Amino acid sequence: MRLGSGTFAAGCVVIEVLGVALFLRGFFPTPVFSGAERQAESPAPEPSAGASSNWTELPPPLFSKVVIMLIDALRDDFVFGSKGVKFMPYTTYLVEKGSSLSFVAEAKPPTVTMPRIKALLTGSLPGFIDVVRNLNSPTLLEDNVITRAKAAGKRIIFYGDETWVKLFPKHFVEYDGTTSFFVSDYTEVDNNVTRHLDKVLKRQDWDVLILHYLGLDHIGHISGPNSPLIGHKLSEMDSILMKIHTSLLSEERDTLLPSLLVLCGDHGMSEAGGHGASSMEEVNTALVLISSAFERKPGDVRHPTHVQQTDLAATLSIGLGLPIPKSNIGSLMFPVLEGRPMREQLRLLHLNTVQLSKLLQENVPSYEKEPGFEQFKVSERSHGNWIRLYLEENNSEVLFNLGARVRRQYLDALRTLRLSLSKRAAQYDIYSMAAGTIMVLEVLALLLLSVPQALGSRAELDVPLLSPVCSLLFCLLLLALAALHVAVCTAADSSCYLCSLPWPAAGGVMALTAALLCAVVSALTRTFAGGKCLSQNPPQSTSRWSELDLLSFLGTVGHVLSLGASSFIEEEHQTCSDHKAELSVLAVLSLAMIFVLVQKRCSLTSKVAMAFGLLGIYCYRAAIGNVLFPWKQDNKDVSKGITEARFVYVFVLGILFTGTKDLLKSQIIAADFTARTVGLWEIYSGLVLLAALLLRPHNLPVLVLSLAIQTIMTQFIWRPLRHNITEVTVMHYWFGQAFFYFQGEEHEHRELESHMLITPSREKKDFSLPAAE
Repeated sequence: MRLGSGTFAAGCVVIEVLGVALFLRGFFPTPVFSGAERQAESPAPEPSAGASSNWTELPPPLFSKVVIMLIDALRDDFVFGSKGVKFMPYTTYLVEKGSSLSFVAEAKPPTVTMPRIKALLTGSLPGFIDVVRNLNSPTLLEDNVITRAKAAGKRIIFYGDETWVKLFPKHFVEYDGTTSFFVSDYTEVDNNVTRHLDKVLKRQDWDVLILHYLGLDHIGHISGPNSPLIGHKLSEMDSILMKIHTSLLSEERDTLLPSLLVLCGDHGMSEAGGHGASSMEEVNTALVLISSAFERKPGDVRHPTHVQQTDLAATLSIGLGLPIPKSNIGSLMFPVLEGRPMREQLRLLHLNTVQLSKLLQENVPSYEKEPGFEQFKVSERSHGNWIRLYLEENNSEVLFNLGARVRRQYLDALRTLRLSLSKRAAQYDIYSMAAGTIMVLEVLALLLLSVPQALGSRAELDVPLLSPVCSLLFCLLLLALAALHVAVCTAADSSCYLCSLPWPAAGGVMALTAALLCAVVSALTRTFAGGKCLSQNPPQSTSRWSELDLLSFLGTVGHVLSLGASSFIEEEHQTCSDHKAELSVLAVLSLAMIFVLVQKRCSLTSKVAMAFGLLGIYCYRAAIGNVLFPWKQDNKDVSKGITEARFVYVFVLGILFTGTKDLLKSQIIAADFTARTVGLWEIYSGLVLLAALLLRPHNLPVLVLSLAIQTIMTQFIWRPLRHNITEVTVMHYWFGQAFFYFQGEEHEHRELESHMLITPSREKKDFSLPAAE
């Protein structure tokens, strides 16, 4: 079977896209979602057994007003730990002795703002695809507490992070959004929220007030959780909470129902100051519910209990007298209901269990076999018997004991249903991921065995797919894959994407996989047998592995291995903090390699400037405590590093000036091609020196790798194959984008942003990047 180079390349691209799409379909699992209309169904009636119950409507709200005070990056120990005791005395008093309920709410990854807001208000688990949407949040169409509240006529006011305004357009009767982009601002971004409080708290024309404070998160990004600025910000938040709580208590004298103040965080903060990953510091957030309805008796000591962040949606819905969102997978926080009558407790637990059981039915084909569904049915029958007994005899001890048992049954069913739905929402489709990965690797192997000859315009691929041996191998592989498909699909209850496809479509995927493997085996046989996988008119080299073959092979293997590793970006704080000596050695080696790779075409003056500039970079990082001085093992007294940074900037400007001078010289002397080459290279080396200064020390090896790959590509691909300047520029752009994300797009972007936007105040300079003023 002969294919032209163009047809061969087009086929490889199509199959690669198909394999990547199949992998992503498995990597981003379908969320647990309810397809039912939001307002189409009436509330589930109270169960009854042989008696008519008259409770068919939603129970009335538990609270008259709700204030949600969301502090971005409020991890649990900022409130319940030593920092809370020291900097948040009023909150600590409420937690330990006041009328409050305290929880440690676990936020599932990804721990970034927009997915966490969705989890708080929908009760569902947003996926990693929502990280992409975090910078440009679309309108939230999924059923949620805010939309339900608006539909019920609740008047909602919002001040804070503009992400809410994008998620809920036209939902607020009054709002003022603040941008979260300027991470160096941790003062005005919160003052813009607080300035509205005095007038709003005096008004009676609202039911829900939402405040989203960003300053704590910005301090974390700038200087980490141990910064002295953290304490000042927590004290500020404590005083604001005291103002809100005092105002709500004064208003309760004129209302029949108490108010609810919710103090919570959307995610935590890592030891490096960032968030997004799955460390304990990033997923554990503080959640405090404050209301006079939670009065405690003398000696009643309440410790924070662990809940899921998704549990807040159901609790808020019940507190406001609203239906629970359809896609909610959370359960009611039962301590909120403990003071209510038994019948009302069972009614609210029944509504939550009915909602979860319906969601289970819509997403799990064999839902009747699920333990949680069976527990729900048992609880519902027991509840009906309790209602019959309640209507007959209201105040017996038997009635109370039976009610307590039904309550335990409901709580167990809720716990099991929530666990089943959570696992399904976070479950990867391993079968689809494996099938996509195999297809991609097969195409890559075929490309490796046909490069570089296949790059020629007249090359032809010769793979004997129609030979008897390949036909037999293809049939055996197809049968094996079909047997595997049946085994996986029957064991997984058809939950995999490939299992849900019609047999012709699934058979096509299996046939393509088998054909590709036959082609790879045939190509390998010919290569190692001394034959050629490609026929081409020009004479070919006798060597089996060229430099390009080796580069392609090693690059592919390295890339595949990197896909199976844990994210370096998520765990970079361990490189920075726990292994400072190793990081220092790595930084020295990286800076030396940068000099070797960059200085070769520079003038002697630029080489000297480059050497001193790289030395200055290490001194700057040592001055601010990132790495160690060789003569000083413990850098306790770290400086601002401003002098060292200015030292490097001088050499950057000097190299750029020298390069510009050589370029101008080449314009005057038209024939001086050498001066123009040296000038361009010196400007390039100056920019590399600037990049080395701005990058964090653990990302210096990534810069070295990018320079090394550029050197290898120039030596073995761009020059031999005579690519023009446009093609080389495009490939440079692609590699630049790849290495930009390898270095950690959010961290580096935010650090550079704080460097460029930092104000000249003395306090902020302590935590900025090297200042150029």
